[in-house]
Amino acid sequence: MSDAPLPVVFVGHGNPMNALAHNRYTDAWAALGTAPPRPRAVLCISAHWYTNATAVTAMEAPRTIHDFFGFPDELFAVEYPCPGAPDVAAEVAEVAAPQWVGFDHDSWGIDHGSWSVLTHVYPYADVPVVQLAINALQPLEYHVDLATRLAPLRRNGVMILASGNVGHNLGMMNWERPDAGFDWARRFDEAARSVVVETPGDVLRLVEHPDYALAVPTPDHLIPLLYFAGLAAADTSSTNSPRVLVDGYANGSLSMTSYTA
Repeated sequence: MSDAPLPVVFVGHGNPMNALAHNRYTDAWAALGTAPPRPRAVLCISAHWYTNATAVTAMEAPRTIHDFFGFPDELFAVEYPCPGAPDVAAEVAEVAAPQWVGFDHDSWGIDHGSWSVLTHVYPYADVPVVQLAINALQPLEYHVDLATRLAPLRRNGVMILASGNVGHNLGMMNWERPDAGFDWARRFDEAARSVVVETPGDVLRLVEHPDYALAVPTPDHLIPLLYFAGLAAADTSSTNSPRVLVDGYANGSLSMTSYTA
């Protein structure tokens, strides 16, 4: 066990093409991988493994999942051949108790919510990775509670990476506004920043925000932020207070804000 916890990070991953891009977001993600200490493994919580159970990948060699369509062939050609970490999967199940976490040995892998970010953080795919599924059948409170149970992993060499978007409304995207945010998207993102940075334990207050329904038409991309906030609230160390890693907007309706603690 380490005295200093490994980082917990929330990344607004945005467009899958960020896997191939070089911009200020990917620069911020890359900086995570060069900052010590180096983790023995990464636990990813991606918006794109949104399913009907709580499970963790437990295979030795997780496959790269191209869970999207309509993108260039070069994106489908991306592979992220990181090793898995069945021992870390077992630790996840152990610390989550009494919440049940099942083991996925072959059905999932590493989806683009994880590898589009990790390809910048650890471009050589040389750090073991496991993914934790988001259980769509559980209420939001469940995810905050589960996050607090995962906190001991950070003092055992595991970096936790939650990947989604604070605001994520694909139906209202405007491709003519690549770096802009609609007024409602900005308001919700700013409210989230205030809560996450100052009082992360109150993150569920965001559901009461008047712009919540527009910013979060479905909860899948917000739930990773709940894991970040729950983990940040569980760590009372003043040296690990939540802070903005990088911020911005895309196509009017996407928040690209990322946090670390």
